[in-house]
Amino acid sequence: MWVYKLDPTLLHLGPLEIRWYGLVYVLGFFLGLWWLQRHREEVGLSKDDVWDLLFYLMLGLIIGARLFEIFWEPQYYLSSFTNIFKIWQGGMSFHGGLVGSFTAAWIYCKKKKINFWKVADILSVPGIFALALGRVANFVNGELIGRAWNGPWCVVFPDYDDLCRHPSTLYAAAKRFVIFGWLLFLQSKNKLTTFKPGRVVGTRDLSLTTFKPGFIFLNLVFWEGLGRFIVDFYRQDILYWSLSLGQWFSLAMIVAALWIFLKHYKGQLKLG
Repeated sequence: MWVYKLDPTLLHLGPLEIRWYGLVYVLGFFLGLWWLQRHREEVGLSKDDVWDLLFYLMLGLIIGARLFEIFWEPQYYLSSFTNIFKIWQGGMSFHGGLVGSFTAAWIYCKKKKINFWKVADILSVPGIFALALGRVANFVNGELIGRAWNGPWCVVFPDYDDLCRHPSTLYAAAKRFVIFGWLLFLQSKNKLTTFKPGRVVGTRDLSLTTFKPGFIFLNLVFWEGLGRFIVDFYRQDILYWSLSLGQWFSLAMIVAALWIFLKHYKGQLKLG
């Protein structure tokens, strides 16, 4: 058993405070910037395009994440719609952020006439890594507590009650770090033939390992949806027909990803 005593604030600068959670957003932005700059030529983006795309992504993420909070706290947000703008009070939905950033990236790619699915594949790797750090920051904040459990690594959150609970946010972080490793592997394998299609090493044609655009992104959607569905069984949450709202949204992610896989990527479900 461990009693939560972490300070969610990194620095106090007079009336201003820098919190670990906010630092994750900044880190995620610059991680995405660095990763996109490394891979921008693969999708035909200029340096200025990368900055513009990230602006679209951050705007879409924030708008989507806040709007989806209405599903979690309808009375609070519908009683006064201005509450949706009070970001400093917390409340960012992962599913809303995913939908918002997806929509924003699609709009930008359509505007610039570049392949959206290639961009989505590239962004999947830094995106899931930043999301993993976000769950660590949730734990530091002492929020999104787990269900009561008296196991060897349970945690007491005194601000809630004296019950020992699952550290569900750390489970979620670990799950996302595993997905990050898988997506990084897929992207490294895919990169073998990014610029040299048909290159032969020995008797094996490496072009056979190239994935169709969107395959890596759909791996993120499927595995994150499945992982969230499982991990939420350890998270304290309101249930609707035996599942949390996050699990229902995650179930939609799983079904959508599987349907697209079977319809458009059936021949690539093996790694070659």
